[in-house]
Amino acid sequence: MKLTFDSLGSHLGKKLLPAYLISGDEPLLTGEAADAVRAGARAAGFTEREVHFLERGASWDDVRASAANLSLFGSRKLLEVRLPSGRPGAAGGALLVSLIERGDPDTVLLLLTPRLDREMQAAKWVKAVEAHGAWLPVWPVEAGRLVAWLRERCGRAGLDLTDEALALLAERTEGNLLAAHQELEKLRLLAPAGRIGADEVLAGVADSARFDVFRLLDAALEGEPGRVLRALSGLRAEGIEPTLALWGLSKALRDLWGATVQPTGPTRLWQRQRAALEKAVQRAPRLSFAALSLRAARADRMIKGRLRGDPWDEMALLAADLCGRSAVAAPRSMIK
Repeated sequence: MKLTFDSLGSHLGKKLLPAYLISGDEPLLTGEAADAVRAGARAAGFTEREVHFLERGASWDDVRASAANLSLFGSRKLLEVRLPSGRPGAAGGALLVSLIERGDPDTVLLLLTPRLDREMQAAKWVKAVEAHGAWLPVWPVEAGRLVAWLRERCGRAGLDLTDEALALLAERTEGNLLAAHQELEKLRLLAPAGRIGADEVLAGVADSARFDVFRLLDAALEGEPGRVLRALSGLRAEGIEPTLALWGLSKALRDLWGATVQPTGPTRLWQRQRAALEKAVQRAPRLSFAALSLRAARADRMIKGRLRGDPWDEMALLAADLCGRSAVAAPRSMIK
């Protein structure tokens, strides 16, 4: 079976399955989900816990021995296996299938992995988890849902933030849920009672927003110039290669052009990406794709040292143009 983050608590309150797989790249949510499974196992009498870290190609002998050994005190145990690569290999996959299908009543298996790609989702060991246990894929909180997510967290923490304060907190922690959680804990100490406004957030919350290339792509398609420029600035501050940032903007440009020429658009898109693309198509008639392509080409030449200028500045102009907010007219040529 498949679980969601929201349904995990109610599920654990009813029954405990022999195996759980938690996959995802969001440390706060995957950590909280794993803590919930551990707590559920303890409450059900699985008081012993063993943890194994398995890099790709590592030996699975310790896991096999642990699963076969009975506790000296006869206690039931939680067998936790962490797979940083998300790929157990042939031997590891076969062992996991065997352990899951065996269904030892004295052992609960907890598997922790990064986000699984399509190939791994079809692996036999993942299918075995779905058939005999539960798989919880953890997804990042989208920018549009971050304020609601923060409001729910504030309710749990006993905090009362104004709408303006929530919006500001979301802006300062976008893409970094762990920082958002830490900032809420800090606000609980700084303002234990009363309504918290934007001034208190400005005074006590650091700018911890974290962006990646795909968030840059989404922001460009959604046409939010402030957010896309903050994403570019964040990527630059984190030391991301400008080539990767340009790839994100160029992909947004290609996807938008493709959706304009072929209204059905690309088929292999996540729902969030498709919604952003549909939003971009609405402003496509106002855009000059020739000028946008010229901007991208200029940024590429700057990265390669074939044209004088700062590629990050050129990409900022490209991003603004993609959002339909041109800041500077596009040059007629790429001559220095």
